[in-house]
Amino acid sequence: MTDLATLPPSGALQAQQKRVRRRAPVDWTGFAFLIGLAVVILLPLVVTAVWAFAEVWRFPAILPQRVGLGYWQETLSRQDVWQALWLSLRITTTVTVISAVICFPAAYAFARLDFPGRNMLFLAFLSVQAFPKFGLIIATATIFLTLNLIGTFWGVVLIQLVGTLLYMIWIPVSAFQGVDRRLEEAARDVGAGPMRVFWSITLPQALPTLAAAILITFVNTFYETDAAWLIGLPNVRTMPMVMIAFINNALEVQYGAVLFVFLWVPSFLLMLAARRVMGADAFAKGLGG
Repeated sequence: MTDLATLPPSGALQAQQKRVRRRAPVDWTGFAFLIGLAVVILLPLVVTAVWAFAEVWRFPAILPQRVGLGYWQETLSRQDVWQALWLSLRITTTVTVISAVICFPAAYAFARLDFPGRNMLFLAFLSVQAFPKFGLIIATATIFLTLNLIGTFWGVVLIQLVGTLLYMIWIPVSAFQGVDRRLEEAARDVGAGPMRVFWSITLPQALPTLAAAILITFVNTFYETDAAWLIGLPNVRTMPMVMIAFINNALEVQYGAVLFVFLWVPSFLLMLAARRVMGADAFAKGLGG
């Protein structure tokens, strides 16, 4: 047995830590919970992905009897699929750009300026997230009905702008708060004006987190369904609405599965990119606004 007294302080500490690790019991309850959670989350995704390649899959078979790319060719050759895709991209891009133009200056003001009612106004921007989303959409729809915005492109854009406030204000506030003020002060000391300091010092430091907020907003807006359904129908049919229609139809479920895989891969890569450039504490820092 190792004599801790003969070891240097660091060696004795390491030996004690190893002994503690050996004695630590396995948390089987937590392990089982994690396994169950993984099954609940991943199993529907795996089944949907298998449906995308299953040409014949009849009950009670566990695996498809025949796989192939036949449904991929049929799905990607449908005109309504491509129309919905381009419409969704137009709506999503428009919403993201308008949201950035409105929310980024507001986030900078919340992060850097001290003005009366600052905290109350900051919470007011985000208070829409505290209300039931569907109820808020219905209340907005009554207003849009009088403005003839129901079933229009701009009606869907305006209602989806509301859902971007959480990402496009909260996260950018943390980005601007995290900028090193000493670099800004050093630039001012050598004669740089406010705009030069912003473009050369502030924006480059905040840009990765701002880009992450844009990516998250883009992906979440693309897959938004409630507002697009209630405000956009019958004239505006986005890609998620087409996917839901396919999946709800037993004869077209493979079409919806193909679109799921087709759109999930780029979305997953975008979210990974956003997570890579944005720290895990971005939301926590945003609370300081």
